[in-house]
Amino acid sequence: MEIIKTTKLTKYYGKARGIIDLDLTVSQGEFFGFIGPNGAGKSTTIRTLLGLITPTLGSAMIFGKDITKEKESILQDVGYLPSEALFYQGMNVKDVLKLSANLRKKDCKTESKLLCERLQLDTSRKIDDLSFGNRKKVAIVCALQHRPELLVLDEPTSGLDPLMQKEFFDILRERNREGTTIFLSSHVLSEIQRNCTRAAIIRDGRMIACDSVDALTKTNAKRITVHGKIDLEHLSGIRDIKETKDSVNFLYSGDMGSLLRTLSSGQVDDLTVTEPDLEEIFMHYYEKDGETV
Repeated sequence: MEIIKTTKLTKYYGKARGIIDLDLTVSQGEFFGFIGPNGAGKSTTIRTLLGLITPTLGSAMIFGKDITKEKESILQDVGYLPSEALFYQGMNVKDVLKLSANLRKKDCKTESKLLCERLQLDTSRKIDDLSFGNRKKVAIVCALQHRPELLVLDEPTSGLDPLMQKEFFDILRERNREGTTIFLSSHVLSEIQRNCTRAAIIRDGRMIACDSVDALTKTNAKRITVHGKIDLEHLSGIRDIKETKDSVNFLYSGDMGSLLRTLSSGQVDDLTVTEPDLEEIFMHYYEKDGETV
């Protein structure tokens, strides 16, 4: 079943670009990543999907329902975590969580208590007195406590310390194993690589790649680290060179025979060849307009 489906989804802010011709499908039970730097169109996509802003052109469906005509029904089964957590002033945490549950007309006391314990969130404190990280925890509980069918997460870990980030993703993986569909928007590529099975890359409002995370990271480029002295001047297929006094590190997508001849003509004390990580692949898509290495 398709949980999210967009067709030529487009949003302009006057003449300014938001997203353009976005065709995207997320299936039931997927842990899906949405990758792009700030300003690429990630938040615009999410806000359009949730009916917070109106699309300029195109269409989108969630649970097979039109986002512009059935928004209220859709949102009953969606948990949304925005990148910035903002709440009514003067309230304490317990009241915010209760208000969130009441808006969905659900009794979330048991799940809320469990989540607060796991995230070490004190529900007696005033929202105004919380750090950014603790406000983010409140937003997480609000998004998860009604056990929605779809979780939409926009840069969810900003403000969380490493231990809380680990606990948060432990919770998400548990929910995903239980069948929850997760749409994770992030520019932290390690989060996508560790947790998502499939991902899309967005650039300047357009989707430039969409595939399994394994497929996105497959490339004929290798990360080469050489300790010693070699002359790379006449070797083609090199980029992202980093040099120190006694070593050189670079991405290589050229002929392996040429590389071996170059290495054999120099002084090689040590050699390491590894696969590039997702961050390097991501930068390749941005530098080469989505063409493969």
